[in-house]
Amino acid sequence: MHRFRLLSLSAAALLTGAAAAQPTAAQEAPIVACGGDFSTFLSEMRAEAEARGVPSDAAARFFGGLSRDSSVIAADQRQGIFQAPFTDFARRLISASRLERGQQMADRYASIFDRIETEYGISRGILLAFWAFETDYGAIQGDYNTANALATLSHDCRRPELFQPQLLAAAELFARGDMTLDTTGAWAGEIGMVQMLPEDIIENGVDGDGDGHVTLKTSAPDALMSGAAMLSSLGWRPNEPWLEEVDMPAEFDWYQTGLETTKPASEWAAMGVQPRDGSVDAPSLPASILLPQGRGGPAFLAYPNFSVLFEWNKSFTYVLTAAYFGTRLEGAPVFDAGNPAPGLDGDAMVALQEALQARGYDVGGADGILGAGTRAAVRDVQRELGLPADAWPTRELLNRL
Repeated sequence: MHRFRLLSLSAAALLTGAAAAQPTAAQEAPIVACGGDFSTFLSEMRAEAEARGVPSDAAARFFGGLSRDSSVIAADQRQGIFQAPFTDFARRLISASRLERGQQMADRYASIFDRIETEYGISRGILLAFWAFETDYGAIQGDYNTANALATLSHDCRRPELFQPQLLAAAELFARGDMTLDTTGAWAGEIGMVQMLPEDIIENGVDGDGDGHVTLKTSAPDALMSGAAMLSSLGWRPNEPWLEEVDMPAEFDWYQTGLETTKPASEWAAMGVQPRDGSVDAPSLPASILLPQGRGGPAFLAYPNFSVLFEWNKSFTYVLTAAYFGTRLEGAPVFDAGNPAPGLDGDAMVALQEALQARGYDVGGADGILGAGTRAAVRDVQRELGLPADAWPTRELLNRL
């Protein structure tokens, strides 16, 4: 059971101005009580680790070496989702140097990518894209002490039910010799070149280089094979595409766009949706039409594997950018930015969400973030008002409301 993936975007993405995506998970009771005396908390977590099979001497060394890190709490409290539109976000993350470096890495580790494609049916482009965005191909992996970060977040009462299992998993990795008390990573506990949480490493870690350990920080074969194993466990469909750019006809029922509506790709083509490369990648597969900036902006056909990527990261813009970058690394052209209508800034987005809420729509709160709930509500109210229902909020729509 996959609880959550990648609470934060990578340090490499953060350098471009992005911030963390909120996790989503079923609310469960924490394993031990949060808050209170930190030493008592660690003692209780140590007992739980030993009850789950961590040897007592390893548990004593692991939990005895932990301390609370206030900078982790500060990072957790300041997170928010980057609000730039897709075209701006993609242009900031996808540079000529990242493309060139991606091709170099594809060549350097060609045998590993060949092995991944044979064993998992996962194309190298998508793994290269996440490797690039998560850590800039391993160059920026985060400098937070992983064990202390997980202990801090497990003790804090904001989301202990999410982090306490990760702390116990870290103790297991420590006992195996696959993690030390000096291991560093992202503030939320992700480790290595593709930023995996301890439980993910235990469940999906692969010794890609054959040295007897899963070392995601220094071994690209381990990191890539483990990332592939995790994508496979999340439901990646072997040897299928995930995204292709399309041109949309001038006249279209825009209400049919969005991840909520799927049709065979051949049916979209019959309705005038044309891939830019001239042919549909997988005519028989179900697909959705994505318009990240409405009918005037870029358009994509998203296949079932695209939705799997939301288990890796919850941000729509981040996932779409990574998915598109994966296609670029495999030869797709630069997307056609089109001429989208200007979007709304943060304050205007809040005003729009408040207006939508007043009309009875559930947008998940007026937080200024164009999430799935707001997009769906915008699409519905656009149709209600006789506007093109492309889910892109504009000043015209706000004025009408």
